[in-house]
Amino acid sequence: MTDDDYVYDEASGEWISAAEAAEKAGAADSVEVRDAVGNLLADGDQVTLIKDLVVKGAGQTLKRGTLIKSIRLTGDPQEIDCRYDGIKGLVLRAEFVRKR
Repeated sequence: MTDDDYVYDEASGEWISAAEAAEKAGAADSVEVRDAVGNLLADGDQVTLIKDLVVKGAGQTLKRGTLIKSIRLTGDPQEIDCRYDGIKGLVLRAEFVRKR
């Protein structure tokens, strides 16, 4: 598409330029994940737990202040994927962590 092309935007009910439509689609793909304090999280960040969490299925409790290294964002604004010793596939809610 060129800049002279227009696309119908169903959300707003208006015709917008193709460049605007591409910009909106790019912005929709990026998800902002914020920790309990409001800091923006990114892939590879280190976080600490602000609350004791019982891990279901692992029979283990992660204590407050535990450092979690190298997180990954999942695309959900409330969940982060991480690894911890002895626990595979650990997914934490962003409301229980603080960026380090």
